[in-house]
Amino acid sequence: QVQLVESGGGMVQAGGSLRLSCAASGRTFSLHHMGWFRQAPGKERGLLGFISWNGSTYYADSVKGRFTISRDNAKNTVYLQMNSLKPEDTAVYYCAAAPGTSWPPGKYDYWGQGTQVTVSS
Repeated sequence: QVQLVESGGGMVQAGGSLRLSCAASGRTFSLHHMGWFRQAPGKERGLLGFISWNGSTYYADSVKGRFTISRDNAKNTVYLQMNSLKPEDTAVYYCAAAPGTSWPPGKYDYWGQGTQVTVSS
């Protein structure tokens, strides 16, 4: 059982930065791949990127060069650093965990509750 809780969302002006955190429970956190997703109103939830158990990363083209995913296994936490934010980045952001048995990750079995990010112009 893995439980995830996102934090760090809020309001920021275009061009600003924000760092989201995802705290995980359990002692098996380091065995999971971690993904970040977002969902804007009326749109489908989309993948932003993911990080493997050993730190390998992937980013969607829409955020590549602006967003950075990292993890601290000792703290059971994964981070999403967001820079050069745009109004179109406004969405609910979710973290999720997938078994570390395949690469790229397969099914994400555990999800956080989401945190709102609003970017004003």
